[in-house]
Amino acid sequence: MKLLRSALGAVTAVLATIACTVPAGPAAAADAPYDVLVFSKTAGFRHDSIATGVQAVRELGTANNFTVTATEDAAQFTTANLARFEAVIFLNTTGDVLNASQQSAFEAYIGAGGGYVGVHSAADTEYDWPFYGNLVGAWFASHPAIQPAVVKVEDRAHAATAHLPQRWNRTDEWYDYRSNARSTAHVLASLDESSYSGGSMGGDHPHAWCKTYSGGRSFYTGGGHTQASYADAAFRAHLLGGIRYAAGRTKADCRPETGYTALYNGGTTGWSQAGPGSFTSADATLTSVGGMGLYWYSAKQFTNYSLKLDWRLAGDDNSGVFVGFPPSSDPNSAVDNGYEVQIDPTDAADRTTGAIYGFSSADLAARDAALNPAGEWNTYEILVESERLQVFLNGVRINDFTNTDPVRSLAGHVGIQNHGTGDDVSFRNIRIKELGGTPPPTGNTTVQAEAFGTASGVSAYPKAGANGGQTLGYVDPGDWAAYPGLDLTGVTALRARVVSGGPGGTLQVRTGSPTGPLLGQVAVPNTGGWTTFADVSTALTGVPSGTQSVHLTFTGSGSGLFDVDDFTLVRSTGTGGSGPVKGLAGKCLDVRSGSSADGTQIQLYTCNGSSAQSWTVTPNGPVKALGKCLDVSGGGSADGTKIQLYSCNGTGAQNWSAQADGTVRNPSSGKCLDVSGNNSADGTAVHLWTCTGAANQRWTLP
Repeated sequence: MKLLRSALGAVTAVLATIACTVPAGPAAAADAPYDVLVFSKTAGFRHDSIATGVQAVRELGTANNFTVTATEDAAQFTTANLARFEAVIFLNTTGDVLNASQQSAFEAYIGAGGGYVGVHSAADTEYDWPFYGNLVGAWFASHPAIQPAVVKVEDRAHAATAHLPQRWNRTDEWYDYRSNARSTAHVLASLDESSYSGGSMGGDHPHAWCKTYSGGRSFYTGGGHTQASYADAAFRAHLLGGIRYAAGRTKADCRPETGYTALYNGGTTGWSQAGPGSFTSADATLTSVGGMGLYWYSAKQFTNYSLKLDWRLAGDDNSGVFVGFPPSSDPNSAVDNGYEVQIDPTDAADRTTGAIYGFSSADLAARDAALNPAGEWNTYEILVESERLQVFLNGVRINDFTNTDPVRSLAGHVGIQNHGTGDDVSFRNIRIKELGGTPPPTGNTTVQAEAFGTASGVSAYPKAGANGGQTLGYVDPGDWAAYPGLDLTGVTALRARVVSGGPGGTLQVRTGSPTGPLLGQVAVPNTGGWTTFADVSTALTGVPSGTQSVHLTFTGSGSGLFDVDDFTLVRSTGTGGSGPVKGLAGKCLDVRSGSSADGTQIQLYTCNGSSAQSWTVTPNGPVKALGKCLDVSGGGSADGTKIQLYSCNGTGAQNWSAQADGTVRNPSSGKCLDVSGNNSADGTAVHLWTCTGAANQRWTLP
């Protein structure tokens, strides 16, 4: 939401839990009553912890509003009897424990939306029943001796694992499995085999997971062999969360998940704060402080991707996830140029949780069914494919929106909002998967210079006026900074935003290493002071295609040469095209009165298909209409310089470069084609202005 408002009040009902030492979180509403069946029949090895485990579940039920029926009588597996229960727990079962008719009844129960919880040797059960193997997720293979180990908690949003640290130290019997559950289930935690002896699954050893299957919900944990497990507060809370999920009392995204890269999981490299307020980072959790500001991932822009993140409200709070905005230290740029996926379940339909703020309401019925209340974690997937944006809440699609605004785009940066004092929102595990099959990039790529991978001599320096609030500073001769994973396909030039109150120097572009092939270099002057920014640019030659490690290296005399705010990899966009150039409010770039006289003002006007609105665009070159060129009057660079039609002469005043954020830049001046006063009225003059990435500077080219 874009406007602050008073909180309506905090949720007062508290989820009762057993006394334990796990970290406390915000209060959550108590679950509606439900019923659980605990089944512990064994036809093979019998664990001496079964009785202790049954008692632990009874105690959890008493404290958390569910009743417990415990049995080892397989005759209870009838369609009518199973219908009484929201979840069935297989507690250290072993061997073949159900006959064919009982298996059929249980399959029907799951198919009708029932819940399954498997504890430890539940995976050592019913090897000849394929349905059960698919439901549990993997069958037992072997185990070493009981010993301490480290459990790596991968999902800290699911109710079974949200209370746990990222590395959970405990003692148990650690199962190896016949297959890896990750391909069909969502892995919540895995084992670090280097922390104990005898593991045989290698670098990927799932230990606890969840999944949906055949209409029902399944949770499995490999823990629970020892009696001591059931006295361990953290393990009991782990088990409780799994029961609540299986019973449908808490929601989670339990779809299989692979191929994601962490943007935030405790480390803040690549992130920048725009505007007031901030986020604290503790326990791999970002928590909003004040505002209204935006914490954005400034290191990279994204085009087609799946963005996942976990979020939690403390009460009636407000935040949002922004996508598709250009780099800027002004949080309003994201509001004006991007889209916000809202987080605030009590607001109006087009600005409530799951809405594309101000543009598209969520499916409210689906949203309400998928939403966890304040005090519990939720998971968003924001799926961007070209100009289509889909929103999934805890694995359920709740919005499907297509951008049709020519002055906006879903490509760009991503970020999270800190809305204001009293709006307390936390985020965890922000991760992204860039989608396979994405064509090579055709737009320019802007990189925040302080978001390097490795470097020598330089470091980030806070500076007012810098995009992202920081520059790459302390630049001395011989220093360098590396930026891995940049796609150089089609790159022909580099433009950098720099600032210098020092001697200046030379910025060099290399690949592979600080001494790798030199693609180009550009002199950086003293810009007039350490707060006066300027753009410098250079052509690049011998640029390799594909993903490369780009190195900026620096030469000069003295120390404190200059700072680099950001740099842009400029691409040739092909052969260009002819047709209208559309801008603010969907109107067209127009030659006033259709006159071809030198000096004719260029303006914004309702699109009409006339020759005054038919432009021929040459990538990184002239833009022509009526046989003449789009021109910066007098080759000027001052804000407000007239943009006119003029006889083509090959000067820098007539070269234009389309940017990834939709702006059209004159490289000679470093400034942008701008609709005066952000006014969409017919006849509004177009002039030159400092690039902001705002809507009145974004254009759609033919």
